[in-house]
Amino acid sequence: MATATSDRIAFSRILEIIGLLLVRYGLVLILLWIGLMKFTSYEANAIKPLVENSPFMSWMYSIMSVQGVSNLIGVIEVTTAILMALRPWSAIASTIGSAIAVMTFLSTLTFLFSTPGWEPTLGGFPALSVAPGQFLLKDLVLLGGAVWSLGESLKGWNRRYQKANLH
Repeated sequence: MATATSDRIAFSRILEIIGLLLVRYGLVLILLWIGLMKFTSYEANAIKPLVENSPFMSWMYSIMSVQGVSNLIGVIEVTTAILMALRPWSAIASTIGSAIAVMTFLSTLTFLFSTPGWEPTLGGFPALSVAPGQFLLKDLVLLGGAVWSLGESLKGWNRRYQKANLH
């Protein structure tokens, strides 16, 4: 006969698994969707102010067009999503994808500091404008999910490596 404690533990484990799946595959969906959007002129022009104000990415416009830069970013984001989605079959692919996701969200968070976005009518910091400020702030949570996915994927990679060395 199950006790209330064991039922709570089982339920909490189910919620944890559902949450972890939502984190990983939510990241996959976000990266895939936004990555595919990068192939449109609408999205290419929407990210232009972010990229052109970035000390890390603005140089790209000197060698590629606005659409070319957006397409490159789109390829990276779609590839990242696919690699992360492969976790049930390949911890290595998911590790690579998760590492790229971490770098992606770290770079997008830098836009908070390089793109004009403080709302002066509200007194400046910490009053962020809706775009890009509030739009980019969510990337902190996405970065957390990517870091978790990287750690979990590495753990899976280590388990596979340990099993291979036992035989």
